[in-house]
Amino acid sequence: MSGACELSPYELLGGAAVLRRLVDRFYDIMATDPRAAGIHAMHAPDSALIRDKFFDFLSGWLGGPQLFIEKYGHPRLRARHMPFAIGEAERDQWLLCMYQAMSEITMSDALREHLEEAFFKTADFMRNKD
Repeated sequence: MSGACELSPYELLGGAAVLRRLVDRFYDIMATDPRAAGIHAMHAPDSALIRDKFFDFLSGWLGGPQLFIEKYGHPRLRARHMPFAIGEAERDQWLLCMYQAMSEITMSDALREHLEEAFFKTADFMRNKD
């Protein structure tokens, strides 16, 4: 690995503007695709705040500015998701929305594969029911 010469997934994706498009498309899909009705129901009717928080989280998670940590502290992802019953169905609904949103963003195959694997591992880690 060449260290400082390597670009982060955040940079490879295209930075803040592309990340914002990804996040907004993710929530738009969740709100309109009947296959995601289960996870959509877990969210507040007004998604503005969660869109901003998810953008802030993904910014740091992808190697960009640590916006979420600066505003809210450590993400504590699993703890923040514990109030919601998340099983394989909910994980898969979330992934359906994210993978669809990703399919609409131009990126290299290598980045797409890396993000799909990382999103799967993270979404699977959020499961708290059978």
